[in-house]
Amino acid sequence: MLTLHHLNNSRSQRILWLLEELGVEYKIAFYERDSQTNLAPDSLRAVHPLGRSPVLTTPHGAIAESGAIVEYLVRNHAESGFTVPEEGKALQDYLFWLHFAEGSLMPPLVANLVLEKARQKGSKPFFIKPITDKLVDGIINAYYGPNLAQSLRYVESYLASNTWFAGEEPTGADIQMIFPLESLVASGRADDFTAIRGYVKRVHERPAYQRALEKGGEYAYA
Repeated sequence: MLTLHHLNNSRSQRILWLLEELGVEYKIAFYERDSQTNLAPDSLRAVHPLGRSPVLTTPHGAIAESGAIVEYLVRNHAESGFTVPEEGKALQDYLFWLHFAEGSLMPPLVANLVLEKARQKGSKPFFIKPITDKLVDGIINAYYGPNLAQSLRYVESYLASNTWFAGEEPTGADIQMIFPLESLVASGRADDFTAIRGYVKRVHERPAYQRALEKGGEYAYA
């Protein structure tokens, strides 16, 4: 029996979606973020030393990292839908987007979020705020902002002519890409990206995604 160790408002929601798409029998162990730090609770370290979500317990032990979990589930449980494209452009696209999500898109997205939080914390005492704002703006404008903007333009361009990220049907690449894109849409940062917003809407309308929401509980990005 598979067990998904599910943290609220985290990447584990996309693994729930995949499990529902595959029709796999599984259990959910629920975890809540710390109200002060917003980090995963220490109890997750008892499941995997990294103490982060998602973690999937399999007959072979615990496996962490979204991409690794997606590949494990697809390799062992995909029969008709969500299989890996066999060859050609679809396979190449699959491999690219599967790794682009966490390798290129998430780092500047998370960095921007962390820097914005640093800006907020630097607002007290009041004489520190101008210094904090200048520092944060300099870092964002020099690297993370342009990097994220470039990635979003590339994703928007691709989705403008493709329904899914690898072929004519959704695959594990879509499982990986949905989390950063839906978080961007929920935050209002994708208001100018019509194709991205349309893609997120397509995913959210899928019955398996809706079932995953029902089972996973409140999810801020849906």
